[in-house]
Amino acid sequence: MTAILLPFTGGRVTLKQGGGGRAMRALIERLFVRDFATMPFDGVGVDAMDDGAAIRIGDDWLVITTDSHVIHPIVFPGGDIGRLSISGTVNDLAMMGATRVLGLTCSIILEEGFSLDSLEAIQRSMIATCREANAPVVTGDTKVMGRGEIDGLVINTCGIGLTRTLVRDNGLHTGDRIIVTGNIAEHGLAVMAARHGIEFEGDLVSDVAPMNGMIDSILSDAALADAVTAMKDPTRGGVASALHEMASKSNVGIVLQERSLPMTDAVRSVGELLGIDPLHVANEGKALLGVRADAVDQILARLHEHPLGRNATVIGTCGEERRGAIILDTGFGRRLLAEPEGEPLPRIC
Repeated sequence: MTAILLPFTGGRVTLKQGGGGRAMRALIERLFVRDFATMPFDGVGVDAMDDGAAIRIGDDWLVITTDSHVIHPIVFPGGDIGRLSISGTVNDLAMMGATRVLGLTCSIILEEGFSLDSLEAIQRSMIATCREANAPVVTGDTKVMGRGEIDGLVINTCGIGLTRTLVRDNGLHTGDRIIVTGNIAEHGLAVMAARHGIEFEGDLVSDVAPMNGMIDSILSDAALADAVTAMKDPTRGGVASALHEMASKSNVGIVLQERSLPMTDAVRSVGELLGIDPLHVANEGKALLGVRADAVDQILARLHEHPLGRNATVIGTCGEERRGAIILDTGFGRRLLAEPEGEPLPRIC
């Protein structure tokens, strides 16, 4: 039986509804998907709630995605809002298999009084990231708002790409392994540390980077591409939110091995200091891959050859136990891993 989602009655939007967890998904399903999904569309559309939409064009799929970026501070260890905007859009395309980027759009909304020197530095960062991803910005728009009407600047980007191999986030099967392509939680905690001036021993920088080259190294090999059953980048809401969404859509349970989770000492320290579980923290240069068990070693070997994938590791297994849920195996026992209601760190993406 399909659940009937009743209209909203009163209330106000809160920050948690933009945080990538249950609250945001409920808002999207009840308000936007409810009506947009009724419009005729031949392809993967808004009702799929994947990283983008896909339209069949001959033997290829045209993938389209869009994202808006609001982060504070706009410059943080390892990146800035410009690098984030390009990388985030390129990565959403790559998670659906579209590693060949045809073009990006870029719309910038500026607050009156914003520094032109800062704007030029952000633009240079965007250009460098476009070159890194081989993803040109082909059109855009600029608006200026009054002082105090927005906080600095907002960047919206849209991306289009082509792929022969469309990958969804709902294709996990019993027995599949879950691979994460590197150390988790670096982006969100680096931004939070910069925001609050937290000082500690060790380096903590954002992982923000375009991943299409790394993903293409797998999907360009037909045998390896066939073994990838699902992909998702764990941005807002972190690994926990992304895995819950993948498990629910695929109707599998996932047993996550806590001791296998790759993270730096700096992430552990800041997470403990702030009382935040790294599994709930955003990443901007990591991917979660569902992979058939017989191809795990080959895919890990290919990932380890790429600079962004050198710390890739298997962190979980899909099964029939507790379908739609994530079971965290701590090594001493098991417990259900809760899906975050919203991102614990607002304005990080």
